[in-house]
Amino acid sequence: MLEVAAGRSLDVAGSRIGASCSALSSASQDRDQKGSQGMFRKIFVTGGNGFIGRALMRLYRERGVEVCGLDFRADRDWNVVAGDLIEPASWQSAVNGCDLLIHTAALLSNTSSMMDSWRANVLGTRRALDVAVAAGVRRFVHISSVGVFGFEHETDVDEKVPLRPIGHPYVDSKIASEHTVLMAHTSGEIECTIVRPGDVYGPASRPWVVLPLEIMKAGRFLLPAHGQGIFSPVYIDDLVDGIARAAESPAGAGQVFNLTGTEKPTCAQYFGYLASMLGKSRVPSVSTGLANVVTDVLGGATRMLGRPSELGRNTMWMLARRAGYSIEKARRLIGYEPRVTLADGMARVEQWCREHRLI
Repeated sequence: MLEVAAGRSLDVAGSRIGASCSALSSASQDRDQKGSQGMFRKIFVTGGNGFIGRALMRLYRERGVEVCGLDFRADRDWNVVAGDLIEPASWQSAVNGCDLLIHTAALLSNTSSMMDSWRANVLGTRRALDVAVAAGVRRFVHISSVGVFGFEHETDVDEKVPLRPIGHPYVDSKIASEHTVLMAHTSGEIECTIVRPGDVYGPASRPWVVLPLEIMKAGRFLLPAHGQGIFSPVYIDDLVDGIARAAESPAGAGQVFNLTGTEKPTCAQYFGYLASMLGKSRVPSVSTGLANVVTDVLGGATRMLGRPSELGRNTMWMLARRAGYSIEKARRLIGYEPRVTLADGMARVEQWCREHRLI
């Protein structure tokens, strides 16, 4: 995809447009597990203004749980304090009294330096763990990514598949962050759970809705692999339900879960929904080799001018995946079951986009 596939910013910064306004899935209300009111009284979310972070806070607030969090900007309505994840002295007191800390903050970029990614995604995770341990938090949930598997698997992968660093700053730093969390769990510092979301979409999703629409309108959208790369969408309501299940279930302690939807469309099919909202009949695509050359040149030129851009072969690599991810473990251990079909999710996205005059 030309331009941004995942904005070069910490997810802790969140979407400028705001979090999803859609109603949370009924799955969060009819679960057969013990309600969160009995599990957690107060939770803390790093990245509280972000797309995933705010959806989690909304879910727990609707259940009567006290919510608070961390972001670059404060939000009094949601008890979000401003601070730097790497420098916890200014915000660690806000975690006091919390039972659960969900760590969603991360540097989401395919073009950042390895050092910047390590500081945000690995050192930042260790800082969040330190704060949680000091505050006596019971469970630490780390939001990782299915990207830790790399992008070259030929068949659907489950949690048993070994992770392999590939020289990609985001992928490698997420692998290292998982190691940091698992070490904290196995050493007895704090009970931990790791969640690996797929491609999270929904109303207000910047990387998978807002930015692609902007790029399409500018006539600069392009897919690699002739559009046949596999996309692994998970609707935001399904994801936060799965995260809550992983956090609340005793079976989730010390475990890692893939959380995606049940459908595995091609990139041409997924982005075709967005193109159709703009009255376009097709999504431009070329071979991966040509896409790599074009995006390396354009992305490099943009960054030389001092403007952020996700253009480059790392982004094309991600959009040329040949398989998806198994969610059977999450189904078996925590009762996770995605309920929003891609067609229904995109209908909600289209309604939101029209309300916000994006289409």
